[in-house]
Order: sequence, then C-alpha cells, then structure tokens
Amino acid sequence: MLSMSPTERDDLLALAGELGDLARAETLAQFRPEGGIGAQNKLSSGFDPVTEADRAAEAVMRAHLEERRPQDGIFGEEYGVKHGTSGLTWVLDPIDGTRGFMSGTPTWGVLIALCTQEADGPGAPLLGVIDQPYIGERFSGGFGAATVSGPLGHRPLATRSARALDEAVLFTTFPEVGTEAEGAAFARLSRQVRLTRYGMDCYAYALVAAGQIDLVVEAGLQPYDIAAPIAVIEAAGGIVTDWQGRPAHRGGQVIAAANPEIHAAALEHLAT
Repeated sequence: MLSMSPTERDDLLALAGELGDLARAETLAQFRPEGGIGAQNKLSSGFDPVTEADRAAEAVMRAHLEERRPQDGIFGEEYGVKHGTSGLTWVLDPIDGTRGFMSGTPTWGVLIALCTQEADGPGAPLLGVIDQPYIGERFSGGFGAATVSGPLGHRPLATRSARALDEAVLFTTFPEVGTEAEGAAFARLSRQVRLTRYGMDCYAYALVAAGQIDLVVEAGLQPYDIAAPIAVIEAAGGIVTDWQGRPAHRGGQVIAAANPEIHAAALEHLAT
C-alpha cells in the first residue's frame, strides 16, 4: 500500500464524498421522470443499457477529479481509462444497476473507489463508496473504518457474525447467474441457505456491510462493479474474493461474505 498520512487519507475520503454528492445531483435529476427513462443499448446482441444520467454522472465526477487530482488515473464504465502518474486510480460506476434506474426501483447506486494502480489495470481498493441517492444512504469504507450515513443517522458498519450456512441469507442480481456451469454452482449453494433473493444490484453489497445479510454471489463482473463494494465490506469486517478464494478486484466470479466462516462454507458449494 502507498504510504499516506492520516490527513491525506481524510482528504481522499472527503473527495470521494464530494464525488458522491456530484453524482447524486446528476442522477436524481433524471430519476423517475414522467413517462419513464429512455436508454441506449451498448450491445449488438443482448441488453446492456446506458442512460444520459450514467454519462452525466460520470462526466461530472471525472471533471472534478481532473481539477482536484489531475495526477490520478481514472477507470470509468462510460468513458474508459485515463492514465495517471500518482500510482492511484479512481474506479467509477456512475449508475450500478441501470436496469433498476430505468425501472424506477431504488436499488441502483453510485460506486466510487480509489485503488492502487497495477501495470495492467486497477489494483487493490483502498477506499470505496456505495451511494444510493434516492434513499439518501451512503456506505463508505477504507483505511480500516466503515460507516453509513442516511435517514437513520451516521453510524459505524459491521458485518454479521458467523452462523450456519442453513441460516444464511444469499443475494444475487439475476436468477440466471453467469454461464451454465456457474448457474449450476450457484444453484448448489442456494439450496443450502435459508433464503435467496434477487435483483438488488450494488445495494446487496451494502447490506452485507451493514450486517443485514450474509452472502452475495455473482459472475461476469467488471472492476468498476466490485471495487467499491470490496473496500466497504472489508472495512466493515467482511471478505470478498473470487470463487477460488483469490482477490476479486478484477471482477469475474465474485463472492462477498460477512465473515471468513460463512465464506469458507459457501466456497465449498461453488467449487466446480
């Protein structure tokens, strides 16, 4: 990890909050309009929507970073990579859960992470923010501390304590998890837990950090989908890896768990 003073860490956390404020304004201005939200499809086969709110929110965050920390890199979903010289890269997903945003459901969020920079892309997350503008909740984590601010006030975050797998609550976004083999692995795990729920996008990761659920399991993720959740969950006491127990900051197959015990139990059923 890069050496940073407490003041530098506080400044970076504050800057992440500023980015969240800017993205809130852009996304809320376009959420739940009369007649619904239009979107463009980024795929020639399948459906990967992008809205004007996605683009506007990322653009305003990038502009603020260029002003405040031009030496840092940026890795964003909508506008790609800007290389930096500081050894740090901001990883931005302006609306994680665009389908939910289009549908008017408050499960989407703004994801902001600051990562080390590796030769071939963003490295380990140092701090992260999961922001849900409509509800007004912001989950922040980094440098050993995690907090939530929202309608119920400001408080520390802590993940759930260990429990048996058959008492666990499991989330994923789509019932069709990844490839056929990945879907079969998820189904094996789902049969072992008490409750499986779907469709919460990044908000499910926030619920792990907040001690409300035990597991999130997904496949086919990109770095901007998972960098911020990793930082928040790990700062709250949880663990995030790929399905083989390796670092997950590059995306792909991801499991987020409230504690090492439930993580190990779930991995046994995901192994193919």
